Amino acid sequence: MENEVQARRVTITGRVQGVGFRPFLYRLAHACAVTGWVRNEAGRVEAHVEGAPEAVQRFVAGIVAQAPPLARPRVDGVEAAPADGYGEFRIVASCAGDASDAHLPPDQFACDDCLAEMADPAARRHRYPFINCTQCGPRYTIIARLPYDRPNTAMAGFPLCPDCRREYEDPLDRRFDAQPLACPVCGPRLSLRSAAGEPVDDTEGALAACVAALRAGQIVAVKGIGGYHLMCDATDAAAVARLRAHKPRPDKPLAVMVAMAGADGLEAVRRVAEPTPEEAALLRDPMRPIVLARRRPGSPLAEAIAPGLAEVGLMLPYSPLHHLLLREVGGPLVATSGNVSGEPVLTEAGEIEARLGHAVDAFLHHDRPILRPADDALFRRLAGAMRPLRLGRGCAPAELTLPFDLGVPLLAVGAQMKNTVALAWGRRVVVSPHIGELDTPRGLAIFEQVAADLQALYGVQARRLACDAHPHYTVSRWARQRALPVTEVFHHHAHAAALAGEHGIAEPLLVFTWDGVGYGEDATLWGGEALLGRPGHWQRVASFRPFRLPGGDRAGREPWRSAAALCWEVGRSWGGVTEDVGLLRQAWWRSVNSPVTTAAGRLFDAAAALTGLCHTGSFEGQGPMWLEAAARVAAEAIPLPLVCDPHDVWRSDWAPLLPMLLDEALPVAERAAIFHASLVDALVDQAVRVREGSRVVRVGLTGGCFQNRILTEAAVTRLEGAGFQVLFHAQVPCNDAGISYGQAVEAAARLL
Repeated sequence: MENEVQARRVTITGRVQGVGFRPFLYRLAHACAVTGWVRNEAGRVEAHVEGAPEAVQRFVAGIVAQAPPLARPRVDGVEAAPADGYGEFRIVASCAGDASDAHLPPDQFACDDCLAEMADPAARRHRYPFINCTQCGPRYTIIARLPYDRPNTAMAGFPLCPDCRREYEDPLDRRFDAQPLACPVCGPRLSLRSAAGEPVDDTEGALAACVAALRAGQIVAVKGIGGYHLMCDATDAAAVARLRAHKPRPDKPLAVMVAMAGADGLEAVRRVAEPTPEEAALLRDPMRPIVLARRRPGSPLAEAIAPGLAEVGLMLPYSPLHHLLLREVGGPLVATSGNVSGEPVLTEAGEIEARLGHAVDAFLHHDRPILRPADDALFRRLAGAMRPLRLGRGCAPAELTLPFDLGVPLLAVGAQMKNTVALAWGRRVVVSPHIGELDTPRGLAIFEQVAADLQALYGVQARRLACDAHPHYTVSRWARQRALPVTEVFHHHAHAAALAGEHGIAEPLLVFTWDGVGYGEDATLWGGEALLGRPGHWQRVASFRPFRLPGGDRAGREPWRSAAALCWEVGRSWGGVTEDVGLLRQAWWRSVNSPVTTAAGRLFDAAAALTGLCHTGSFEGQGPMWLEAAARVAAEAIPLPLVCDPHDVWRSDWAPLLPMLLDEALPVAERAAIFHASLVDALVDQAVRVREGSRVVRVGLTGGCFQNRILTEAAVTRLEGAGFQVLFHAQVPCNDAGISYGQAVEAAARLL
């Protein structure tokens, strides 16, 4: 018995690629005194271990219990195997395996060990902007194909120097098999280009020139992990104004990057904002997203960082280059996406110089290729938890599941705005990082690249497509032109299905889908709907009184059009119309380019315009965001009549809100607060009436309107007080970025 040897073959899945998992198992094997081998397959890790039975058991138990911080392992199988008498534990060469088992790692932040080494004057990577190890650095944006080995990445063009080679091949080194491994001798380098001076092609010189430019109030395009940022001093009002004027981006909030400082790293954050404990924890999370936090009174940030809003989007530096810049500039920096008009973030030096050369003073490039863009993720605290508003670098590709098995692989192509794509097979769904708007050639080209890349990386070829039912969406036309069967999904069915899928629910529930507009079953523009049912089987049971939008799609950026529409519907005049009122009202009266809508988002637009907050917006959602920020007081709701129409749809009438919204004797803050309270009352009234006929007790909230904290939190409180169980998003955004996942869930349900 003392000499008994037990052998086991262990299969490990989950996030085990690109997180130092094989060297971890090597060290675990040594600690447990077992022998054998471990190897990568395309989406999993296989290990053969042998030794004393209790030693083998300790090894298997430690796989999950002691896993590296970035790993998410799952032991899928432990099978008896013949003992081959291995004298040691070895890491053996990867094999191709089945890529459909892969779990592609997102890009990672710079870990504490690497930051300490970068700050050490005696270290050979002192001040090196591309330092990394197995626990940090780029992943998704540099992987060309699986398995995740250096020749299959953007680092293939950087041969390792002898010192790096020794680290790379030593299983006990924290850089063992770190595919982005680099140093100043063999790795990527910085260069700086500006119209005002000579090019700077050495890393230290380029870094110094960039810091000097930022300190001088200049705007610099800085290449990061997933694309370029446009950066300037966030406390310099003139620099921020120049950036807004030249991009152009007159009003949309700008993200701010703040240096790590103090015991918890957030000392500098607290100089500009007042983060809650949840917000503070997420700022420090390895994904390093942008986190919305309340701006501190007297903050040194320029007022134009987030005009009209009480919150500011903050993030800590996540790449070594960002840490160096923030440390040397000595203050917060604007770090807004280097893109054009909602397109995907730019990644190539030549392209950003050609397209944004008018907007910046200098470009800080590096020569590590970015194989696909990944913008920064964005989170906001809603209903007591941090919720994603945008999936991106650090948290995407996002792994989700389906409530049921999908018969054939499917690609869901998402929405026209805030586009993401979702690849689904079996019960797995992978949602891409944020792509952006698809109304430009580059937007569509990046969409096509990401869709193709996901299928290639995971070894899953879509045999069916799912798209929005809107007849004119660019991405839907794209899907219909492919040689594959297409499942068309109504926009709000996708919203509802995304929420049901995220919670694993296949039973009936009531889902409020409130947003801007989406193509509805009756060919009108929905957006204030309550849907009863389950994925594949939705019935509209509640909505708002419909109205016609003069100018159609233009209303999304011109809130005054929604305001005029409401007034005209009830026979009132309004002086906020900015076009020839006679011609416009005549076209509206004749239903010319004036589609019918029930969108709650357009009601928010109208309220923003009628209160004088926002007549014409420079970005989608500006009016509702400013209306929420203005609603700083407690207020009583105005009851909205609720009637059941001939189609058994309960409809709330918004008309009683108009006299209040137009009453200039009431402070704007009070009018904004009354509007919010009234819509919450209407939502709860609809839920109660629907429950009377269906006995449904679970209520979901989804759609872009529920990015609004006042609306969402009041609705949750009131619904729970009325005896409902309330469901909200935690993994995918409630806005159109979650549509692709919802399309996959809805299509899978229909294909059962």
